[in-house]
Order: sequence, then structure tokens, then C-alpha cells
Amino acid sequence: MPPSSAGRALPALLQRARLAGTSELAEVPWLHLLDAGERTQAVSDLRVADAQVGDFVCKIGRPANFWFGVVDGMLKMSNDATQGASITYTGVPPGAWFGEGTLLKGEAYRYNIEPLKKSVVAGLPAKTFIWLLDRSIGFNRYVMNQLNERLGQFIAAREIDRMNDPDTKVARSLAALFHPVLYPGVGEVLRITQQELAYLVGLSRQRVNEALRSLAAEGLIRIEYGGLRVLDLPGLQRRLRSSTTA
Repeated sequence: MPPSSAGRALPALLQRARLAGTSELAEVPWLHLLDAGERTQAVSDLRVADAQVGDFVCKIGRPANFWFGVVDGMLKMSNDATQGASITYTGVPPGAWFGEGTLLKGEAYRYNIEPLKKSVVAGLPAKTFIWLLDRSIGFNRYVMNQLNERLGQFIAAREIDRMNDPDTKVARSLAALFHPVLYPGVGEVLRITQQELAYLVGLSRQRVNEALRSLAAEGLIRIEYGGLRVLDLPGLQRRLRSSTTA
């Protein structure tokens, strides 16, 4: 991450930036879409950093200089709490890549992205992101698919935010976090505590616990030590849709 661009926006992460290791590169879902030359350039420019709670990956008002991904851990997207009540828009789990819309528009960030817990974050410089868009059809399709899937996810989130049913809110958050296209690194098990999920949903840990037990009783999820396993993602999504249209 060049100091001339990243140093202004991400001083804490910049200090911990390093080349991605083999195991970290294996978690980047779009690398296999590139040809040999494109992959070599991307790997050369890609950086990863250990993000701690309190760091800002993206901060409202700062210029967008990188396309970011989550290698491990969990981030959250939120508003500027200094201007009113804190609102968490969504969680950002492993496998997620984000910020392409802001890069394409050449805008400053309109949201904050912070670690919900210790995480490993990857960053691809904006110039490399644009370079890949200019030459790789596979990369273009990946980014276009990302934008399309995310649009559908936010439309669903807007619909359900108008509801007052806590179980539905928890189901919404889980269905979103297990999205196989946007978050391919999650798999079947999401490493998240009930308190961390409560932060994302905006409910108390006790109420989240009740909702999770209800979903578990329906055979949709299983509560495991240190995380949640989805047993029936289509069933969880159907429950979500039926609640939305009820």
C-alpha cells in the first residue's frame, strides 16, 4: 500500500501491511479468473494487514484508494455515530470484497468499515483495480455480479428493516452473512459470537439468543461452540421471504 495514497487514509493498517502469503491468496475468490500476467500483477500489488478493533478500513469522507476484501474475521459497515444514533448496515464476513462502487464513482466513502473483531483485511490499489477492469473480461463479470447481488441484498434489507419482528431481523442477518456469492469464504459455519451478532442486528444478546434457539428448533441452524452452522440455507431464505410478504 503506497504511502502516498494509503498513508493518509489508513495509517494504522499501513503500518501492518505486508505481502499476502500463499494461504491468504488462496482465500481471494477472483484471482483464478485472471490470466497469468494479470494474476502476477495483482499478487504483486495486493497487500494484507491485521486489522484490530478500533481501526478504520474505510472512514466516511476519506478518499477511496483501495478495493478491500476480508481474508479472515468480521467487519461491520456503519454510519457516522457522531452525527446521531449508531446504525450498523451490515456485517462483512470472510470472502467479501467491497468498495467497488465508490472506486468506480471516484467518490469519498459514505460509510465506515471497522473490524468487529481481529481480522485480516486485503487491499488492492485502485489503479490495479481499474487496470484489471480495462483488460479482464472475467474480472469485469465478477465485479458486475458483485454489484448485482449486493443490490438485491440491500433491497431485501430495506424491506425487512421496516418490520418489528426480532426473529425475522436475526434470520435476515444470518441469511445475508451466508450469501454464497458475496461471502464465499464463510462456507457452512460462521465464526461469530452471539454478542457480535447482536451488534450487527441491533438487538440485545439475550434476544438474539432466543431467536437463534427458535431457528435451531426449526432445523435451520445449529449453534456450535464459537459459531453458527447453517443446516438449511434455502429454508432460512424461504422463512425470510415468507416473513417479508406476511
